[in-house]
Amino acid sequence: MQQPSHLRITAIGADGDGIARRPDGTTAFIPFTLPGEQVDGSTVIDPSPERIEPACPHFGTCGGCSLQHWAEAPYLAWKAGLLQDALDRAGYPDAVLAPIVASPPGTRRRMDLAVKRQNGVLTLGFHQRRGPIVDLDVCPVLDPVLAGLIPRLRQMLRRLTALKREGSAIVNLLTSGPDILLRLDGTPSANDRILLADFANENGAPRIAIAEGSHATEPAAQRIPPVTMMSGVAVTAPPGAFLQASPLAEAAIVACVLAALPAKRTSKTRVAELYAGCGTLSFALEPHIRVDAFEGDGPALSALQAAANTAGLAGRIVAAKRDLTRQPLMAKELAAYPVVVLDPPFDGAAVQIAQIAVAKVPRVIYVSCNPAALARDARTLHGAGYKLLSATPIDQFLWSARLESVVVFGK
Repeated sequence: MQQPSHLRITAIGADGDGIARRPDGTTAFIPFTLPGEQVDGSTVIDPSPERIEPACPHFGTCGGCSLQHWAEAPYLAWKAGLLQDALDRAGYPDAVLAPIVASPPGTRRRMDLAVKRQNGVLTLGFHQRRGPIVDLDVCPVLDPVLAGLIPRLRQMLRRLTALKREGSAIVNLLTSGPDILLRLDGTPSANDRILLADFANENGAPRIAIAEGSHATEPAAQRIPPVTMMSGVAVTAPPGAFLQASPLAEAAIVACVLAALPAKRTSKTRVAELYAGCGTLSFALEPHIRVDAFEGDGPALSALQAAANTAGLAGRIVAAKRDLTRQPLMAKELAAYPVVVLDPPFDGAAVQIAQIAVAKVPRVIYVSCNPAALARDARTLHGAGYKLLSATPIDQFLWSARLESVVVFGK
């Protein structure tokens, strides 16, 4: 429905859209606007002095970024405000935040591209907001190695017969190079496999894995081990593995987590690390405290365990498979730990946080990528008498409405 004319944007909402009040009192959400601007429909007729030229020619159509048009200082202040608002809703209205950590352009090390073949034309890129794929040729957010790979991926995928109509290409920039996972809707032929092996050799990809429909992932080509370094430990990541979006953000998260560890601990003190993934925090924690790492994803857990064993850390890091939504650590299990570190998925950790609150774990270090889920889970901790010890916003998802943060709670 077309927006009424001449609305004034009063704020930016949680999804990055401008908020305005219609004459009838209802709320309008208008993308790509800024506070103070006057709009006629979706056209800005009185631009804000904070409006800048977007860095990407795809801005406004590609759904990857929503805030490239905002000057850095007010943009970062708004990002920090997402954490401030979340803690306010949780019952911590006077929270004092550490300065926000900003990720610069050109540092994102993961891309998840959609692919579509239609009428002989192949499109590769990110989706519009609730719309079709935008065919990318540049992306200022991505590490240049990944951005430069896009046109070469497009050329290769055009020749791949196993891509019938649609699929995806997930690429993680590991220490050993761009690790590629292709999700396809057809069965790769012998010629497809030769094509993939040649592409890996020509583009320095340690591995190209494929997954057809719901079938298990399998390696189609592997030159060298697909290794990424995590706090000095070599981890052979599974295809499409979850990694923190940028090395700078990962370093900031690690620094915040380590700074929040209890000062009083012995050589036998253990931390319960929940949603451990491949070990991003496990290997950072290990030199400072023994780690019991819990993770529900089998391939990620196997990667963590193998890396720990190879590095001679068995006993210092103990990994266990656990679906923490269906089978959370219960209060009796948590009672043995003076500190819990958790880095849950986007939806947060409602079931697990409830048990942490019952157990009265003395220190809770919560790494969040979703302020709304953080607000809900922090409200549970507030109700159990936890104090807020520190909160650090980290702009890991540049020019988007998403925010990473590390928040520390204590008894």
